[in-house]
This record gives sequence, structure tokens and C-alpha cells, in this order.
Amino acid sequence: MEQSNQSKSPKDNKGSKIKNNKFLQFTAVAFQMGATIFLGNYLGKWLDKNYNTNFYEQVVTLIAVFISLYLVIKQAIKASKE
Repeated sequence: MEQSNQSKSPKDNKGSKIKNNKFLQFTAVAFQMGATIFLGNYLGKWLDKNYNTNFYEQVVTLIAVFISLYLVIKQAIKASKE
């Protein structure tokens, strides 16, 4: 009776590992996106403070958003090909 639970073929385990791997991959993408935007905002604030301006924060944060979206789309395309 217990053998039926343990008699899973290696293919079954491989399929679940692939699903878990993609889940972890996209979880990491979310953290990467947040970190990119945060660092862009931080850089913009630093530039505003050092150059006595008030537009670098918005510009650099917007550029960071576009960069992070580009990276997410690039990784999603790569994951869909695998």
C-alpha cells in the first residue's frame, strides 16, 4: 500500500521540479524588479540632493521602471522557450 506512493517515476518528480523552478524564477523576477526601481529612486534622490535639482528623482525612477519591465519581459520570453 505504501509502495504505490513511493513508486512514482522519475519523470513525475522532474515535472514538479520544473514547475517549482519556474515559480522560484518568477518570484526572483519580482524581487529584482523591486530592487531595480528602489535603486533608481535612491540614485535619483541622491542626484537631486547633490545637484540641488528636483527632477532627477522622477526621471531616474521612470528609467528604472522601464529597465525593470524590459528585464521581466526578457526573462518571461526566455522561460516560455524552455
